[in-house]
Amino acid sequence: MNDALKLAIEHWPYVATLLRKPQTEDDYGALVEAIDELLDITGEDEDHPMSGLLDIISDWVEAYDLERQRMPQI
Repeated sequence: MNDALKLAIEHWPYVATLLRKPQTEDDYGALVEAIDELLDITGEDEDHPMSGLLDIISDWVEAYDLERQRMPQI
């Protein structure tokens, strides 16, 4: 097993809630809060070490929004 995987397994209990796609409104809300906090930390620095995590969570939140977006009634 490689070292990166060993570290991920060791730290998984601490990051698991951030590293899964939202399935419920509560999951979604928690990830939106995480985005806000990460934006406070990273600012506009795309090279910040946490920018990758911010990108992943933002993609999942956007996908959740798109999946649940209702078509307007005409």
